Amino acid sequence: MNQQRSRRFRAGRDRMKKLKTLSEKTGQTLKETMANHFDTNAITPGTKFMANLDEQLRYFINVKLTTDPLWEGVDIYLSGHLTPGEGEHKVMEYIRYARSQPGYDVNTRHC
Repeated sequence: MNQQRSRRFRAGRDRMKKLKTLSEKTGQTLKETMANHFDTNAITPGTKFMANLDEQLRYFINVKLTTDPLWEGVDIYLSGHLTPGEGEHKVMEYIRYARSQPGYDVNTRHC
């Protein structure tokens, strides 16, 4: 977690340097330059972006499960941004849990 925070901090600092340089080259204000570039640090737990993404994913899954015949019988596991842990760790935790259940079908695909 600390390593990730450090990377995000450095990425944010480096991004600001690049945006300042770009705004000087283009003659735009820093605010104008920033408005035209997406901040990847927004893709982190606790941000408005992630809250909106979580809401949209839940809506999409609900619509697909209730209207798309191809989604019938599919189990969906959504672990949102408020659930602690790294995404890939949460996926593996779920797979390990599912495999430990009685009657687990060894031919089950997790994709």
